[in-house]
Amino acid sequence: MTKDALREKANELPLLPGVYLMMDRTGKVIYVGKAKKLKNRVSQYFQDGANHTDKTRRMVSMIDRFDTIIVSSEFEALILENSLIKRHMPHYNILLKDDKGYPFVRMSAEEYPRFTIASRYADDGARYFGPFGGRSETRAALDAVLSALRLPTCRKRFPRDIGAERPCLNYHMGRCDGFCRPEMSAEEYRKRMEQAARLLNGRAKELLKELTADMEAAADELRFEQAAQLRDRIAAISALANKQTVIAGLCADTDIWGLCMGEGKSCCAILHMENGNLVSRETSFFQTPLEESEAETLSALAAQYYLPRAVLPHEILMPVDGEWDALSDALTKRAGRKVWAHVPQRGEKADLRAMAQRNALEESQRATTEAERVAHTLERLAKMLNLDAPPERMESYDISNTGKSDIVASMVVYNGVRPLKSAYRRFHIKDLDAAPDDYASMREVIRRRLQRAADGDEKFLPLPDVFLIDGGETHAKTALEVIESFRLTIPVFGMVKDDRHRTRALVTPTGEEIGIAAAPAVFALIGRIQEETHRFAITFHRETHRKSALQSQLDAVPGIGPKRREALRKRFGSWKAIQAADVEALAEVVPKDVAENLWRMFHEPESAKK
Repeated sequence: MTKDALREKANELPLLPGVYLMMDRTGKVIYVGKAKKLKNRVSQYFQDGANHTDKTRRMVSMIDRFDTIIVSSEFEALILENSLIKRHMPHYNILLKDDKGYPFVRMSAEEYPRFTIASRYADDGARYFGPFGGRSETRAALDAVLSALRLPTCRKRFPRDIGAERPCLNYHMGRCDGFCRPEMSAEEYRKRMEQAARLLNGRAKELLKELTADMEAAADELRFEQAAQLRDRIAAISALANKQTVIAGLCADTDIWGLCMGEGKSCCAILHMENGNLVSRETSFFQTPLEESEAETLSALAAQYYLPRAVLPHEILMPVDGEWDALSDALTKRAGRKVWAHVPQRGEKADLRAMAQRNALEESQRATTEAERVAHTLERLAKMLNLDAPPERMESYDISNTGKSDIVASMVVYNGVRPLKSAYRRFHIKDLDAAPDDYASMREVIRRRLQRAADGDEKFLPLPDVFLIDGGETHAKTALEVIESFRLTIPVFGMVKDDRHRTRALVTPTGEEIGIAAAPAVFALIGRIQEETHRFAITFHRETHRKSALQSQLDAVPGIGPKRREALRKRFGSWKAIQAADVEALAEVVPKDVAENLWRMFHEPESAKK
């Protein structure tokens, strides 16, 4: 469908809540989103001149058609959006997990029910718990629950194997109560399995309270052996929170989120707290989004994390402001009780938020290699500048002068994110004979640089992937005119400074400003390039100005003309060495009286020279 056709179809949508699916020409779903009012949200994608990000523009260019599903509430839209994201794994959605999904724990419906790990929920009469984390940790957590309740973890089948052989080693080690023995009843087995189910449903506190009451009643009735068994079971269940992340998450009453949008890999860290005590931590890594804000990223991740889960905490502490009321409402309806997601502002909860942030930052930095940081920075820069590929070579230029004399320019080269100092070049501006003109100077420098490359000078090869000009729109436009005169297509951007002479943004030759502050790695890179270019230009200008000033001083000494001035420079090697030389050394090059006049100029005060 054409963009006009898509716009027309979007304008016909109702002002109702729902979910929309964007598809490409092959029918593949590339984005899933939700909306309070479908017409308003979907039509925004196809409006002319819409203020879209680069990512959204690329996505819209891929859309061939879209479908919508109308629901009755924003809550249903949130649930359905999450389900469709998990099903289609759209390229332009932020994804927390891969397509393997979360495992469930399945409890079969039979006289002696068994626990198994299932990939998905099925309508087969069995009970399902979860979904939980990875399969290995879910298996370990399930084994820990069975061990705490002294339930079988072996391969025996009941009632088939009851009394068939002696109890296994787990019974003799006290890890199982030996339900394969004839004296153990099916009623007791089902009772223990129900207790395990309550643990998997996050009702550990309720179960502990009941077991404690049973233990005290057994002690009062002098059934001390049974009381001791209950005591041990209570201790084992209480210790579960410190053993397995999955079980700890079920026991937790508060989750604290931390998020680090890293340079390459991003990380979210979730701290599980129970009664004010840290019981476990989960971390998940994902590819750093190129344009989404922290709030948008967290909103997508939190919905994917909590909505499939059967057990939810009472309170969720978030690190940044966002639309957490909608998440709170959705989770409250799912849990059947109040679930509050919010950003703590002060006190102990704010300290916990800071701790979760530190965890996310450290894990992200540890998991991201230097190569990934560099690749991410350059990829993000390329997308911000709409380049076809990340730039390998960038050249930056600056003009420096004092009046119409000593006008110089610097060319600084970056290979990726690192300066390539062997490729730096300096230019004396030659064509100006009137007042200083930065634009004319820039025009001369770019022309000379490109001409040297056209002549095959290896010192000026290869050509850059992008030109960065210290200055604004007009500076960039001036450079572009020269580049186009050589029939070259090389992007040019001006580096704009704020009132404090700090890099603020990039600007195109047509005046379109590109903000870079929201991308810290790119912002830092452009800042370093601009500072290095300015430093190199200023250093060259100062050296040139000192030489020019000294030449003027030498020309003022009687008896020194161009030939003797050049002879002095060759003999001493530098103008600084000439200043430091004594009369005898100077007299080896020029006559004695001239040497004395020269020495006095450098070393006697102005009053003594008169």
